[in-house]
Formats: sequence, structure tokens, C-alpha cells
Amino acid sequence: MRVLRVEGGEVACQNARNRTPDSCRFCVHSRRFLVRGEWVTSPARAYCMLKRAVTHVDSADVTAVECDDDGTEGFRSIMTVIS
Repeated sequence: MRVLRVEGGEVACQNARNRTPDSCRFCVHSRRFLVRGEWVTSPARAYCMLKRAVTHVDSADVTAVECDDDGTEGFRSIMTVIS
């Protein structure tokens, strides 16, 4: 598990590309977002786990993203899972 700090509005993704917290909201690897000092479950993870009640993640307030991509896959859209 990695915690990716938001710097300059972006996080360093595994595939050597920077991503915005907004795009992380749609990545299957995102687990939680640190928003105003509290960890909030990722909307993508909540969907996969059938947790229908999820707090809205305001990307402007995200200071870190918890990511479970321990390999080198990088961003993978939740849309590939739900389609």
C-alpha cells in the first residue's frame, strides 16, 4: 500500500505519469483520499465493494491518495470493471 502525496495538484502514478486526484477517483487502485485530515473511501472502491453510501470526494481538498498498486500498472479506469 502506498500513500501518494498531492503536490502541485497531482500525484505520482506508477506508470511514470502524474495524475490529478480527480482522475484517481476513477482508478481501481485508489482506496482512500485524505480530505481535510480524514480518510474518505474512494468512490471507485466503494462501487466495487458495493458500498453504496460514500462521501463525495472534493478533489480540491485532497492532500493524499492511498493506492494499492504495488506493481507498475498505474491508472486503470473503474469503467473497465463496470462495463
